[in-house]
Amino acid sequence: MSQHTVLEQVDTEWWKEAVVYQIYPRSFNDSDGDGIGDIPGITEKVGYLDKLGVDVVWLCPIYDSPNADNGYDIRNYRAIMDEFGAMADWETLLTELHARDMRLIMDLVINHTSKEHVWFQQSRQRDGKYEDYYYWRDGTPDTPPNNWNSIFGGPAWTYDEEREQWYLHLFDENQPDLKWRNSDVREDIKEMITWWLEKGIDGFRMDAINFISKTKGLPDGDPDRTLVGLEHYSHGPHIHTYLQEVYDDTLADYDVMTVGEMGETSIDQTAEYLVEGGSGLDMVFQFNHLTVDEGPDGQWTLDGWDEWDLSEFKAIMTRCQNELAGEWWDAVFLGNHDLPRILSRFGDDESYHRESAKLIATFLLTLRGTPYIYQGDEIGMTNAEFESLDEIDDPMTTGIVEMLLAEGRIESYDEAADLVNYRSRDHSRTPMQWSSEANAGFTDSEPWLKLNRNCTDINVASALDDTNSIWQHYKELIDLRHAEDVLVYGEYDLLLTDNEQIYAYRRTLSDETILIVLNWSDRHTTFDCPSINTSSADVLISNYESTSSDPKRHKFQPYEATVYRL
Repeated sequence: MSQHTVLEQVDTEWWKEAVVYQIYPRSFNDSDGDGIGDIPGITEKVGYLDKLGVDVVWLCPIYDSPNADNGYDIRNYRAIMDEFGAMADWETLLTELHARDMRLIMDLVINHTSKEHVWFQQSRQRDGKYEDYYYWRDGTPDTPPNNWNSIFGGPAWTYDEEREQWYLHLFDENQPDLKWRNSDVREDIKEMITWWLEKGIDGFRMDAINFISKTKGLPDGDPDRTLVGLEHYSHGPHIHTYLQEVYDDTLADYDVMTVGEMGETSIDQTAEYLVEGGSGLDMVFQFNHLTVDEGPDGQWTLDGWDEWDLSEFKAIMTRCQNELAGEWWDAVFLGNHDLPRILSRFGDDESYHRESAKLIATFLLTLRGTPYIYQGDEIGMTNAEFESLDEIDDPMTTGIVEMLLAEGRIESYDEAADLVNYRSRDHSRTPMQWSSEANAGFTDSEPWLKLNRNCTDINVASALDDTNSIWQHYKELIDLRHAEDVLVYGEYDLLLTDNEQIYAYRRTLSDETILIVLNWSDRHTTFDCPSINTSSADVLISNYESTSSDPKRHKFQPYEATVYRL
């Protein structure tokens, strides 16, 4: 059976074959010299994205916002943040992307709004239908209605002096949660979604979407959980009904892609959203594979973090490949705007900077599922170093550190500095490093967030001048993925399950087989896998020039990553 015949029997979709590039607008490119990235700055770089070969651009929020959480606190869903430009700038960007056969998806933040949104302003005044748009509860100003924690630290409740009631916010106090039980809320959200779809958008990344349904009555949560109350607001009783309603009434009429962000979600729970009739989502961001380096009490544990086990990582990824991507579809990623830099986390950003960055790229672009590249990863950007809490912008990081200080678990920032410099979301938000010129070519003035000190060495300009750069490797891998259907739709088979250095797997479609061998370590090793015949193997791409066409006759060098056709 030919590969073409096999593809006729596969549920092919454009979003399965796409490579997505995520942009954090505030940090991508500043066109007007105010130190803040903007939409015209993104448009200036559309040619760069086209040259890299990506198919879809995902924009973090660009809506009107007071910026309590960098745009994830939306004041007006149908307006653009002044710092980013105007609606006409967004329309120009969309036109430029579509002219190059690239698509645009945006964040859909509908678990909560800004405290400054007109809905909340009217709700706090008990104004007509808006009175019940949010979760309001009676109580004395000193005692929250329940024991739920905010994900950003501290109680999930704030007392509003104007309405004289408490309101729920799972994130920052400036991000009150919408009450999805209210059908008027759902109708307003669906109307807004349709408005953007009619403007020509190609899909949505749905932020914190597993939190939109809460247990009736909002009872106390288990006080021993890291996130107290999670069992009452994650995957609530009506979430599938709500999501299916959104899909049926809006998305079903358009050729778009959807990916739901679902923190604190098991693989089994993820599958429930992908089954036929599940919720209308194409794929889900779940984070099980990113728990391997957490401490015993979660990602902000003061001890026991950083170290991770390759066998555990392989087991989680393989389950996702076989259960999520195998039967449905998966979102393949290691980093985004909420995570530290993938090279500093899963590679060696010092001794094997180039080699490990290319290995990670090989991994992301050869798995089954839609791969997501975060801005700057294609040039090997790394974590920065924040010397004090004053240098941190991220409300999650500052909230957690302040909570640790208030609870007496640390006496100063210095005691948490190593953890912050490993974990903070600001690592992914330092400005894009375009050149070795002033301010890394990002802006003509002082940038809104400190630059990484290595920007003079790690930047786009130097990468484009180097035929052996990390950027070139990403481009070649993207081209290879586009050329090889087996890398998109082929089956995945893990090899060497218990090997602590090598992550190897096959991708198979009809009579096509591709072997990927990754030496995910800083030590030389051999590939000993008697079950496969590699005598006729051909190298398709490698991050080392001195590699053998037969992996069994080759000693893999530190962080060597090679793709073979068998």
